[in-house]
Amino acid sequence: MKLVQPLCHRGTKPTLPILRRVLAKAALLTAALAAASAMSMAHAQTAGGTLYAIVQPEPPVLVLGLNQQSPTQYVGSKIYEGLLTYSDKLQPQPGLAKSWDVSADGLTYTFHLQTGVTWHDGQPFTADDVVFTADKFLRKVHPRVRPILDRYVASITALDPATVQFKLKERFAPFIYLFGTDNILVVPKHIYDGTDYATNPANQHPIGTGPFMFKEWKRGSDIVLVKNPHYWKPGLPYLDRIVFHVIPDSASRSVAFEKGDVQVLRGGDIDNVDVTRLKAMAGVSSTTKGTEMYSTITSLVMNERKPPFDNVKVRQAVMYALNRQFIVDHIFFGIGKVATSPVSSTTLFHEPNLPVYNYDLKKARALIKESGVDLAKYPVRILSYPYGSAWDRLGEYTRQVLTQLGFNVDIDATDAGGWAQRVGNFDFDLTFHFTDQFGDPAIGVSRLFISSNIVKGSPFVNNEGYRNPEVDRLFAEASSAATREQRQALYSQVQKILVDDVANGFLFENQNVTLYKNNVHNLITNGVGTNSNFESVYLDK
Repeated sequence: MKLVQPLCHRGTKPTLPILRRVLAKAALLTAALAAASAMSMAHAQTAGGTLYAIVQPEPPVLVLGLNQQSPTQYVGSKIYEGLLTYSDKLQPQPGLAKSWDVSADGLTYTFHLQTGVTWHDGQPFTADDVVFTADKFLRKVHPRVRPILDRYVASITALDPATVQFKLKERFAPFIYLFGTDNILVVPKHIYDGTDYATNPANQHPIGTGPFMFKEWKRGSDIVLVKNPHYWKPGLPYLDRIVFHVIPDSASRSVAFEKGDVQVLRGGDIDNVDVTRLKAMAGVSSTTKGTEMYSTITSLVMNERKPPFDNVKVRQAVMYALNRQFIVDHIFFGIGKVATSPVSSTTLFHEPNLPVYNYDLKKARALIKESGVDLAKYPVRILSYPYGSAWDRLGEYTRQVLTQLGFNVDIDATDAGGWAQRVGNFDFDLTFHFTDQFGDPAIGVSRLFISSNIVKGSPFVNNEGYRNPEVDRLFAEASSAATREQRQALYSQVQKILVDDVANGFLFENQNVTLYKNNVHNLITNGVGTNSNFESVYLDK
């Protein structure tokens, strides 16, 4: 599928018949190679066994789409599937769609679905499920996908039970990146249509098409998935079970890995100070691969609807007061890189020549004075980020820094569900989040800043309440510009504005280190890493 990506990014316009033939042949070849590879592996690899992992923190729900937090993605991606998956080069590959065509004008995407696929309850998977999910379910519940669907998608049609067609109102260059489980996954129409999605009883027993089925969830203990015996890929999955342990304490998670009670640690499962030590253990492998789709950035989110953070000079002062290299080196123990923009340096369209907020406490105090804001009148509370001790330390460090500037600061502790609810309801003064880029700023970045995405109900929209019509315009033009050069020029402009305005306090680019025991194979096979479906993961006997 090498021609799909240049088509999206460079706006090439080959003639329609040639384009259709090339894309169809490329997609079919990719599907054939994937099927052949799976069959070959089925003979070569060992089947059976249980993979023990950690889900940290415990997710509020497992139904993808209803929740976009990292723990939900980690577990739910084994249950649910999307039409496509993505390689480490971000090339689209077959998923529930075996092939696809893109029209020469970039306005029509036609997906040809796998046949013989069933939901975990035995009902057949069809094009109607895709139409329902994208046109109704995700438009209502998914804060990242909803604005894209509402603005760009004119219609979603089931041409027949195995063919789905998306027609766009205008070009949207990165549209092909939307079809993984992070975005346009597929849920069963027969379960959700006509119901209240958020309270549907099936949310307690999620039903997907993936290689693993939900078995049980003992709150505070573990989540158990079991092999789907009717999975549509012959011979897969290899594993009999996956058990995700819930272990609240970071030190205990490290001990569990050392003792062999768990075989996999994702980035963030343990304190960064332990990563180097555990990497050096005999029988342990590590990798930073599998994060190509995400290129995650951690930001300080300031509620700009009210004083003191409605004042841009106050926000700039905060950026100068935070020693972000210290944060990377001493709070996250060198695992990360200071961010210079809300667009990651590993993502397309990053602009390297931007104003820099070097650590300068004197300048920060001067900006507070220039702002005219009496900080004593506006006590602030930091809503803690419930992802482990490093994030607790980041909160404490931020409180100390802000106190030096004259802020009166407290910290509110919460769990993952409480954090999501409060941030989604704009009930915070300061908090942190790490957000993914998803291969293109139009998908992973614009959602955090465009004014049309100031909507309640999700922690991963424009929760800070930033409004700038020029930013809205630039993001809109960049998403549909015909050439990569045009898109770069527009994204460079928007990044400068966002940096000047401190629309979010971009702190550092995350680096995720995955640790696993040497008897675990095929753990990281594509650009979404441990958020893949684990269909080909196997264990030495």
